[in-house]
Amino acid sequence: MLGSRRSRRRLTTALAGLGLFVTGAALQVTTTATPAHAATTHRVLFDDGHAEEAGNADWIISTSKPDPLSQDSSPSSETDWTGALSSWGVALQKTGSYSLKTATSALTYGGSSTTDLSNFDTLVLPEPNTLFTTAEKTAIMTFVQNGGGLFMISDHTGADRNSDGEDAVEILNDLMTNNSVDSTDPFGFSIDTLDISSGYPAAISDSTNTVLNGAFGTVTKSLIADGTTATLKPADNANVKGLVYRSGYSGNTGAFFATSTFGSGRVAFWGDSSPIDDGTGQSGNTLYDGWNDTGATNAALALNATAWLAGDGSSGGGGGGDGTCTAAQLLGNPGFESGNTTWTATSGVITSSSSEAARTGSYKAWLDGYGSAHTDTLSQSVTIPSGCSATLSFYLHIDTAETTTSTAYDKLTVTAGSTTLATYSNLNAASGYVLKSFDVSSLAGTTATINFSGVEGSTLQTSFVIDDTALNVS
Repeated sequence: MLGSRRSRRRLTTALAGLGLFVTGAALQVTTTATPAHAATTHRVLFDDGHAEEAGNADWIISTSKPDPLSQDSSPSSETDWTGALSSWGVALQKTGSYSLKTATSALTYGGSSTTDLSNFDTLVLPEPNTLFTTAEKTAIMTFVQNGGGLFMISDHTGADRNSDGEDAVEILNDLMTNNSVDSTDPFGFSIDTLDISSGYPAAISDSTNTVLNGAFGTVTKSLIADGTTATLKPADNANVKGLVYRSGYSGNTGAFFATSTFGSGRVAFWGDSSPIDDGTGQSGNTLYDGWNDTGATNAALALNATAWLAGDGSSGGGGGGDGTCTAAQLLGNPGFESGNTTWTATSGVITSSSSEAARTGSYKAWLDGYGSAHTDTLSQSVTIPSGCSATLSFYLHIDTAETTTSTAYDKLTVTAGSTTLATYSNLNAASGYVLKSFDVSSLAGTTATINFSGVEGSTLQTSFVIDDTALNVS
């Protein structure tokens, strides 16, 4: 009937510690699952286990695998290492701040292999041509969620170099939409099934963005030589950002290069492999030198993006620190399993009621769901150290008795300090929990309150259920 809600056992214990401040020093405990950024060395893994050398492709930094230094321990030019990506690898190696390896077998996370993703800060997927297994997709997504950087490089639709029926567009879209970690558009974009024959996509104007204006130079244009673009969906991930666009496109369509975040990690997408091709490689391959194309600035884009993914830079598609931050998760009682501690909440919000399932454990934060005019709040103040990139994430489940498809009667507003990060409503109801992630790096050096406020109308319940929160810095 109208105004009814599911049975909910109210908690009567008063909250302790109202207005409790959680300091970064008290909570800077790095879990073993989070990739730790070394002070000066960024660890980058290039994938070569998914037909990256099939056909006329040669997407490797060196024929020496896993360690390119075995071919030349002190390379000075692109030809000192053999591969169409040798210019990329050599440029990073010459800085003295990168450790580079190549993976030739299945990708894992949390294993004992020297090329296990837990040993790296960034994974580069240079036009993969075979599908990732279920286990590999779990490994990749968990790696990013826990703080890793993911560089996805596609090619045009139909670029099936090993004739197995799959091309990079399908493979990367499958990674994002068919995995066990989060298949609900986790990065906020999908790759278009296009074959764009040529063009010089232009960079947006953003002098603060370190992918476009970084230590390796300023990006003005890139190159399409049979490639594709992406469609952005900021409603699914507010941190997605197009940086380079196909001529005539802007906003959410025609993004040739884009960045985003997922959990506490970072993501970059490039719509063609031609820009990273340096024209050199193994005998028998006909390659194109897009890396040094005079009409574009592809080298700067690839190198700046690698640095950003690994944790350098003060800003970018999803924030960024200065590389001196200690990686940590700062929120206290992030999964609510300690009950009414650390958080400040209205009565009954933090609950183990079986009427709404927790995502993990027994407890969660359940705002609203009464079917009558009501407001619930949940907040925690946290100090974010200076020099850190910071990402707020949480899992949200919304269910509702509202039947409208057009009117937001009940709303949940999420804020960090004075900034409104997102507003959800009964129109966003869906089965299961969905991961939400936001860059809050602008709050570094401050103590800010993370606040969830749910306001419910007079009839028909909407429940906003939150679990497994995190504020990760790196």
